[in-house]
Amino acid sequence: MAQRTSSGSVAPLYAAGFTTAFGAHSIAAGLGAEQSALGGSLLTLGLLLAVYDVAEVILKPIFGTLSDRIGAKPVIIGGLLAFCLFSAAGIFMATPLGLGLVRLGQGAAASAFSPASSAAVARLAGSKNTGKFFGRYGSWKTLGYVLGPLLGAALIWAGGFAALFATMSIVSAAAALWVARAMPRLPIMPKQRYTLKDLAAQSTHPSFLVPTLALACATGALGTAIGFIPLVATDMQLDSSQAMILVSVLALASALIQPRVGKLRDQGKISTRRGMSVGLLASACGLFVVALSPGLLVLILGAILVGVGIGITTPLGFSHLASTTPQERMGRTMGSAELGREAGDAGGPLLVGAVATAFGVGMGLSVLAVVLVVAALISLIWLKALSSQPVENV
Repeated sequence: MAQRTSSGSVAPLYAAGFTTAFGAHSIAAGLGAEQSALGGSLLTLGLLLAVYDVAEVILKPIFGTLSDRIGAKPVIIGGLLAFCLFSAAGIFMATPLGLGLVRLGQGAAASAFSPASSAAVARLAGSKNTGKFFGRYGSWKTLGYVLGPLLGAALIWAGGFAALFATMSIVSAAAALWVARAMPRLPIMPKQRYTLKDLAAQSTHPSFLVPTLALACATGALGTAIGFIPLVATDMQLDSSQAMILVSVLALASALIQPRVGKLRDQGKISTRRGMSVGLLASACGLFVVALSPGLLVLILGAILVGVGIGITTPLGFSHLASTTPQERMGRTMGSAELGREAGDAGGPLLVGAVATAFGVGMGLSVLAVVLVVAALISLIWLKALSSQPVENV
């Protein structure tokens, strides 16, 4: 089934992945730029930025489990349509409270279609193409994370928040229609009963915990790089266009390498354990390079290393989770893994910001790089080989 329906079936899920990442990050740049016009405080700005992620952290595991019970396709379509409606409502919102409610609704909707999409990719790909399809899925999601602030800023400059929310609404509606037309309805697997002891064992097993940790660290490096590379560039007296080029280089490096890494994984040329370790170390080296930042060329090298590291780690992490998870709980596993990524997306910049406040940006980036090195060692030492048996009975 996976080979017969491959690209046509999975392609709309790439659009869903882009939509959730674009929705999360596209408004960030605009909220900062329009803070005075909105009349809010810095605390209000922080809440508006965080409320989307807060909804995802709480709801992703719940909707992931729901997709196991009723099927991934209705959860994906329902989530995308809800995202479309909340985005359309945002066109008419001009107050911090209104924008906060819209962002909360968008986050809740993304919590539905994001883990369900990951689970559907895993099931449609099958055992032979898992890396290939997760490489493409991760590539589009990374583009949404990185290009979101750039596209959001451009849309807000052209037509205010109304233009941004209208675009979000159109993108999510198109993705919902595409999923409805092109994605097959996956059969619901027989339900299994798990005790609390079973759930605890599954959630702490290295086959789940280690790749989730690696994904969280990779996403933390991504979120940090998006925010702090332009800051470092500005401190070096580079103009805004050069700073944006650095972000674009990172996005391009990650997007180009992910499908290739996924394909090599399927061919048995890259092991998950060693590959994720190499990816995390590459991102760590990139952060160290940015921390040194003696010039534009060095910053470009750092951005490339961070992007390459993310591009190696992400498809391998998700592919390993897909290959070691029974299909009847694929949605729950992917929802929990997405929760780990959200924690990394928030935790990375927070860690760097806290250290940078006291000791400077270079030290903050270096501390996060050390965290990535530790995560790489954990992956190398604790993660079982990809050929290990699924953890159905742990």
